[in-house]
This record gives sequence, structure tokens and C-alpha cells, in this order.
Amino acid sequence: MLCCAFLVSTSFTVGKAIAADLDPAYITFLRFLMAVLLFLPIVYRQQGLKIPPVRSLLGYSLISGTLVGFFYLMFLSLRYTTALHTGVIYTLVPSISGLYSAIILREHLGITRIAAIFPAMFGATWVVFKGHPLDILTLHLNQGDLIFLGGCLIMALYTPLIRLFHKGETMAVMTFWILVCGCGWLLLLTGHNILTFPWQNISVKVLLGIAYLAIFTTIITFFINQWATLYLGPTRVMAYSYLYPPLIAGIDWSLGHGLPSAQTMLGILFIVPAMFILQKGNVTYKETTHRGDE
Repeated sequence: MLCCAFLVSTSFTVGKAIAADLDPAYITFLRFLMAVLLFLPIVYRQQGLKIPPVRSLLGYSLISGTLVGFFYLMFLSLRYTTALHTGVIYTLVPSISGLYSAIILREHLGITRIAAIFPAMFGATWVVFKGHPLDILTLHLNQGDLIFLGGCLIMALYTPLIRLFHKGETMAVMTFWILVCGCGWLLLLTGHNILTFPWQNISVKVLLGIAYLAIFTTIITFFINQWATLYLGPTRVMAYSYLYPPLIAGIDWSLGHGLPSAQTMLGILFIVPAMFILQKGNVTYKETTHRGDE
């Protein structure tokens, strides 16, 4: 999950670099399609291309819907806000995901984990509102921040749905069909223009960015997230997103963009400890563990 956190953090920076050059729906469609084509030989070698049962496909469709909605809104928001802002706002996802898990999975978080949410949320608002967190009362969020917040409300459903719909299939198979269903959703978004779109005009920079996102922050991170969710639970997995702000700051600094202000770094310091707090203790579920956990 530490490796996964680093890879996901790079996606905000890469996404920022290509967001203005291509419609978010097409970026997301190419990303998913490329991931499906790369994943196809792996799945075919494991068990062929057997179509899953209808019930499983419906579950995969719901899971992929959260991803499609999130990535579309992420690329759209990056036209109006910064990579660091999106990374910081994303730290709200574990809190929202924990609430969803309590409702959907009947996950018992405990007082310690609930308490960890508050410093993380304070740190997030501190960064977004530039050291004046009370400005949240006046809702002085820019357009990109609001768009991305909507995406985070959708994305928070991802790990609880993974836990809910996993029925013992391998992670490779589950990941592949989630990506296939995601392509289906994206065809609904882009289908009316897909044949007439000038694909030949897409720049090499955008194609390389999408290829990076497809391989490193789609296939690899999806697999890690889904596998880890079965063993750590949704809340622990989502807690690693608290590492995104410092990782994004470090990535931007390594690319010569400079470090955030001291005021912003102070807000980040409030966020990181929450990740360690949320790793402590056991998470219990009302339902028994899936066979795939064994």
C-alpha cells in the first residue's frame, strides 16, 4: 500500500500535465481501454475469457461506475485547481468511505479511528483554504475544488463495494472485468462522438501520460487496492491516501516546481498522523470473511 500510495500520488501530477489537452471522458476512456488490452493476456492465460454471471457483472458495473465518475471529475477539476489541492481534498475520502462501510458492510470503526478523522479533515481544510480553515463557513472553494469534492463522494464507495461484491474470484479477473465495465460506461459518455473524434491529433505527451496512468496508476494500483482491501479492510486501505499530500509536494519539488509554503506544509502535518492511527486495532464485520481471504 505504501508503493500504491506513491504511484497514485504521481497520477495527480501527470493528470495536471495533460488535463487541458484532451476532454476528460476521452482521457479516461483511453486509460481504461489501454489497461484492458494490457490485462487481457494475463486473464486469458489464467482462465480464458469466460463471461462472469449477470450478478457479478452488475457488481463490477457499480464498482467501475465509481471509478469512471471519479476520474472524469478529477481530470475536469485539474483544469481549474492544482494537483496538491486535489491530493489534499482526497484525504477526505477515508472519512467518507468509513461512513459508507459502516452502512454497507456494518464495519465497526471504533472511537480511535473516528477521532483520527478530525485532525486529517482540519489539515485538509487548512491547506485548501490557505491557512484560514474558518473560511469554509463562507465556502470560498474554487470551481475545480468543488468538482473534485463531488468526485471524492463517488470514489469513497469504491473499497466498500470491492469488499461487498468479491465472491472468491482472483484479483486479476475482478480487475479486468471492472475495467471492461468502465469502458462500457465511458462509451455511453463518448459514443456519439467516438467515430468522428480526431484521434490522430492527440499529442505524444498526452499519449505517454495516458500510457503511464494505464499501467502504473490503473492496472498496478487497482490490483493492489483490491487485494489489500480483502486483508486490511476498506478503512485501512483508504487511510493510505493521507500520504498523498506530502508525496505530491515531494514529487512537485523534484520536478522543480518548488515546495509549498510553510503555511501549507503545516496543514499537511495534521493529515499524516491520521494514517498511522487508522492502522491500529482490528476491524470487525458482521458477515464472515469471504473465501478469497483465506
